[in-house]
Amino acid sequence: MNVKSKRKTTTTIQKSATQRVNFAVMGDSHVGYGNSLSIFKGLLPKAVASGNKKFVIFGGDNKHGSKGTVAEADYKAFKDTVTRNLSPKKIPYKASIGNWEDNTRVLFTKYLGPVHGQMNFPGTQGKVKYVWLDNAPGKFSYASISLLKSLSPNYYYIIDFHWPLKVKGITVDPTHVLSSQETANFFRAIPGNVRNKVVGIFTHHAHTFYENLNNIYPGFSKTKFYVCGCSGAYKCKCTSSGCGRGYYDATLTINNNQVDLAVKTVKA
Repeated sequence: MNVKSKRKTTTTIQKSATQRVNFAVMGDSHVGYGNSLSIFKGLLPKAVASGNKKFVIFGGDNKHGSKGTVAEADYKAFKDTVTRNLSPKKIPYKASIGNWEDNTRVLFTKYLGPVHGQMNFPGTQGKVKYVWLDNAPGKFSYASISLLKSLSPNYYYIIDFHWPLKVKGITVDPTHVLSSQETANFFRAIPGNVRNKVVGIFTHHAHTFYENLNNIYPGFSKTKFYVCGCSGAYKCKCTSSGCGRGYYDATLTINNNQVDLAVKTVKA
């Protein structure tokens, strides 16, 4: 009788590795106002000291309301501080344009690059795109709205711009929030099949920290919304209970092609 040996076949199922990408968000540094440059020089090293940061977002009003040669000096001081802290760590960054920079666009572009655009979010292997927009004068530029209309459902998105949207339940200074019409223009520009791919929206301008994590606008049930507007001295005061200045520590978690965002406020 022939006896056939039975070999046990073992199948290994390899689980997808969870990937985490850490980044920092700073808004309204206002270099050129009061002691904002000194505050910025103190905050930025802290923001990139831990967590192996892959990217830094600067959300506009990076410099204050100077013009001419003073404005150039303020832009240079901002960029020199950024370069000194990020270049040794090889951390890329992008700055959005703010209302105090609206009248110095040529200098903004010279020192900080285009006022709107799209790029791969560093560290995500192209799965997440970073989009920055121009709404410096209190409304979105035509080019910014056109960019939103072109977004593809093949990617996830983190979006940044200066003026906050008027989202459900927002409690920040109403004079520092976009109109309902301008807010609607933003949300409606994003294609329907992309709306559940917008992971997070970062805004600034209002001199406070604010978040809304649920159903910020019809059709955007998975989008988290943030305000980060106190990384400098301008209208960001210290009180007996502490300082309201600071930045966001943020983490993108990618697992099985699903992307989640977690954000923590770090006070000065």
